[in-house]
Amino acid sequence: MKKTQKFYFFSYILLYTVFLSLLFILPFKPILSYTFIYIASSVIFIIICRQILKSDISANYIFGLIALALIIRIAFIPVHPIGSDDYYRYVWDGKVQAYGINPYEYAPNNAALDALHTKILPKLINFPKIKTIYPPLSEILFYLSYLIGGESFIGIKILLFIFDLFTLLGLYLLIKQRNLPNKNILIYALSPLILFQFFVDAHLDGLGLPFLIFSIFFYLNDQKIWSYLLLGLSLCIKPLGLILIPIYFVSERELFDRLKSLTIPLLVVGLFYLPYIFTGSPFQALINFTENWTFNGIVFNIFDLFIKDNQRTRLLCGILLLSFYIPIIFSKRDILLKIYLSVFILFIFSPIVHPWYVTWLALLLPLIPRWSGIVYTSLISLAAFTELNYQISGVWKESALVQIIEYAPVIILFIYELIKYKKDENNKIAVK
Repeated sequence: MKKTQKFYFFSYILLYTVFLSLLFILPFKPILSYTFIYIASSVIFIIICRQILKSDISANYIFGLIALALIIRIAFIPVHPIGSDDYYRYVWDGKVQAYGINPYEYAPNNAALDALHTKILPKLINFPKIKTIYPPLSEILFYLSYLIGGESFIGIKILLFIFDLFTLLGLYLLIKQRNLPNKNILIYALSPLILFQFFVDAHLDGLGLPFLIFSIFFYLNDQKIWSYLLLGLSLCIKPLGLILIPIYFVSERELFDRLKSLTIPLLVVGLFYLPYIFTGSPFQALINFTENWTFNGIVFNIFDLFIKDNQRTRLLCGILLLSFYIPIIFSKRDILLKIYLSVFILFIFSPIVHPWYVTWLALLLPLIPRWSGIVYTSLISLAAFTELNYQISGVWKESALVQIIEYAPVIILFIYELIKYKKDENNKIAVK
């Protein structure tokens, strides 16, 4: 790295660290500080990524920056979640299990659980009339986090930190396996999206990322059984990994190998759900959530302005998603690129895109460092305005202007990349 590049790069890093540190000292209402610092650090992160991608960074600097990222993570562990109150549900589900009760059996405000009520729980849970939506491995980890931290958020954050170390390890191994620059790991390690969604707001997605990244690692390392088992575990945290099953399936040549890619992950999911189905309804609330809830889905919101029917708009978005997804999985692209494109279009056509969902895309950026993803994982911070408005006014309302600013650059970049890489592929064919 040249001296000038070093100066600018580490100036950005210093500025970035200062902005993150402000979260502890600004005298404003927490949600105001949270929103300002989250968005500001995300803008700085885009500049940092530009320096990462165009500069040669020595191993010592990479190690030092990862150490800095880990220190910031640890510093955020005692910070009370600000942009989301989901962790109350995690703690409650863990507590219910600690008392030997199936978390899928009762809604938090059910009279059968009155003996477990405290001043905090389930009073502060959002939608206490609805049963839990989270998959079974999530529930097991909620139980473990309750044993560690009781009704505090500390337990879940400690688990998130441990799991994030494995995510970084998985990324390092994949980067080595694919002969990619070691510096690419910084695109994940320094991401404000990861820091705010996991180490401030304690979202459970961070528990699923290492399973997914190691599934990809073992698949590319031709250890398919391990890959499918880990993909199944990822699905038991969040179902997003379902999008990998058809990609694995199509990538296999023999029928028996294809069947393994399909059955093993689903069998893992079935085994984890099995202990819960006899005394509860694990899918009841999840089905209701996926059928009715919407947030920050750009294509869904545009079409719903005209259709004005939730289910019909969802069906249209599903058809559009498949029209893009099917050609991707049958294309001759590299499997990592297939996964990246599939996850990206999933969010573009999904009716629900909370910022923490996009961490699954951030996971792939060190492997497929495309600007569409880098900008998306940064501009998703603008969704914090909805939570800001809600905490100040009590009204949950999305802003069309914010969504345009959030998505327009991302979609333009994505289309540009598709055209550019298509031209590059055609040029390579012409040369041959």
